Parts: sequence; C-alpha cells; structure tokens
Amino acid sequence: MSPAWATGRTFGGTLALGTRPGLVVVDLQRGFTEPDGPLSCNAEAAVAAAHDLVEAAHRAKAPVWFTVIRYGPDEPLPLWSAKIPALEELRAGRAAADLDPRLGHRPGDEVVVKRGASAVFGTDLVDRIRAHGVDTVLLCGASTSGCVRSTAVDLIQSDLPAVLVPEACADRDAVQATATLTDLTAKYCDVLRLPEALNLFAVKNNDTGDTGS
Repeated sequence: MSPAWATGRTFGGTLALGTRPGLVVVDLQRGFTEPDGPLSCNAEAAVAAAHDLVEAAHRAKAPVWFTVIRYGPDEPLPLWSAKIPALEELRAGRAAADLDPRLGHRPGDEVVVKRGASAVFGTDLVDRIRAHGVDTVLLCGASTSGCVRSTAVDLIQSDLPAVLVPEACADRDAVQATATLTDLTAKYCDVLRLPEALNLFAVKNNDTGDTGS
C-alpha cells in the first residue's frame, strides 16, 4: 500500500494510456543479468518477464528498443565510472556488454547505446519513439532504482508517458526497489503488473487484426 503522501490530490495521479504502445528494455546486459556479472542485479525473474513482454510486442508488431551501456575499447569512460568502476567491463567486445540472449532480441529491434544512467539523456531515443508514433512507453530493465528510474523521469520530462512493469525490473536491493516504485508511481510514471502490460500489446494486436506469430 502506498503511503499517504503518495496518494490523493498532491501526488499519485494517473497518466492516460494510449493505443500505440512500444517497449523499452533498459540495460538487460549479461553484466547485469548473470549471477557472476560485475553489475549483477538478481535478474533471473526479470529476464523471464522481459522476454514475455518482448514476445508480446513482436506479436503486436510494436517497436522494441533495447538500451545498453557500452563504451569503445579505447573510449574514455565518463565521470560516472569514478562511482562505478565496474563500468570498465562494459566495453564493446566484452561479454558483460552484450544483451542477455534470453530476451528474444530480433534483428529488427533497435539498440540504443548510452554512456550514462538515463536512456534519454545524450541519446536519440525520444526521437525514435516519436518517429514510430508510440504514445505509451512500457518500461522494464535494470536496475529499478538506477537506470530504469532515470529513464522514467526523463521520459515524462519529454512528455512521453511511461508505464513501468515491476516483474520485468531487477535491482540489487529489494528495499530500494520498493521505495523507488513508490516514488515513481507517485510522481513520474504509472505501474502495471505483467498480465495487464501484456494485455496492452494483445489489444493492439487485435486492433490491427494480425494473428501472426
């Protein structure tokens, strides 16, 4: 249950969901998703749920964007690496920088490379979303309290409604993740459980009359 401050007329409003959803999968790279990865996030359940979202989006012919933190072999790391030295492991060519193969990425899915926490700051993700006519951004990935949060905040600041799917998000700290979900729901995005999120794509699929796999 949300605390009193997060509900009512001050916080906790609801964003209007559109009819043209797209999916943004944030940083579900092997360095985050594998148990021995340098930035491991307890992501087994989140990867499975994200795979379900990706498959649902593909069936609905909705766009899917995968974001990755990735640096060139000789590229200077950002100041952020002073706080997170393990970013060194996310250089191109290293296994930790690769997308988790369990996600179901297809050749037509776009990959957005970023240098920082937000998938919006310093990238063309917003332009890509608008070019596809997407009016509702389903959001998942890792970590809930880090890059997912930063992306959700920047999406609403770009006037794009984001809907977070908690089952498809991972974090190293359950307490932090819960607090982040409370704060995001109160101020920056909506939250939908996985079955409801999957239904958004199912409705789009039915609207287009496409029953292909």
